[in-house]
Amino acid sequence: MPRRPTRNRQSLIARPLTFAPFARSLAHLASTYMPKHQMLGSKFTGSPSNNEGGAMVKKTLKEKNEQSESSEEEEFEGEVQADFAFFDPKADDFHGVKILLQSYLDNTEWDLSGFVDLILGQTTVGTVVKIEDDEDNGLFAVVSALNLGRYKDHKCIADLKEYLLKVCLEKSIQGDLRALLGEQAYNVGLLVSRRVVNLPPQLLPPLYDALFDEVSWAIEDEPTKELRNSFRFKSYLLVSKIYKHKNADKKSRLSSDSEEAIIYDKPEDEIFHKLCSWSFNFPFHAEQVVAHELKNYRPMGLVMAVEADKVPTFREQLRSLID
Repeated sequence: MPRRPTRNRQSLIARPLTFAPFARSLAHLASTYMPKHQMLGSKFTGSPSNNEGGAMVKKTLKEKNEQSESSEEEEFEGEVQADFAFFDPKADDFHGVKILLQSYLDNTEWDLSGFVDLILGQTTVGTVVKIEDDEDNGLFAVVSALNLGRYKDHKCIADLKEYLLKVCLEKSIQGDLRALLGEQAYNVGLLVSRRVVNLPPQLLPPLYDALFDEVSWAIEDEPTKELRNSFRFKSYLLVSKIYKHKNADKKSRLSSDSEEAIIYDKPEDEIFHKLCSWSFNFPFHAEQVVAHELKNYRPMGLVMAVEADKVPTFREQLRSLID
């Protein structure tokens, strides 16, 4: 099904995105440690595209690095222009998507390749972000929504369900999780969203708009009633990552009034977390926090259940956050 183009045009300045002041300062500090040729910070323009790639986003990056003639490694200097575009996923994206999802279920062994195949095989709902006309075909983000009931017989989905049930230690949540993964599975969309760290945040609203618009279109346009119904999600399940303060669960106050209990890996997860009907977190082992600014934090997995009727609120709040 051809992607329906979206139209938006605006000029924005990229900045750390989060609601919490302490988290904002950490995000800003972290950005200063990025290699300068990765720093993002200029004009954003959205425009429609006639191809199936859909909405195109143009991002101009201006960089000025000090160079040393005696240095063996010459640093990059000048202006880089990159046109980010949204595309339907295809088989050629396998390795790029697999890299983005490498730590999706922490460091557990599971059928990740099969999971990537599901995402790439569902072209009616799902988007990958690339640089337009990039010879390297680099992949910067992937977003999709998979019906847990429709794909229940695939090993990767069985592995995912087993993993989530194993890491959920909160007894008050276990029953809800089992129901969502079991008898309610045909009404649940697994919302998968992964991207590179320094993807321009201005891409987020059109990226999520594309996802949820495609869900709506699939309900209308899929060729069979079974397929149309498979996108009538009543709720979404999200698996993400946060940084949680070591004293967050204790009655004692945090070591500093400016410290936040949770720092979100992706700014939109803070919105989802506020809107979710239930959530739980668990220790995350794939990444060890070494930055001094995060010495009091530990990486955690975060699982959230969000009712589908909260999506309009999410989209509105995400646009407000970026604006």
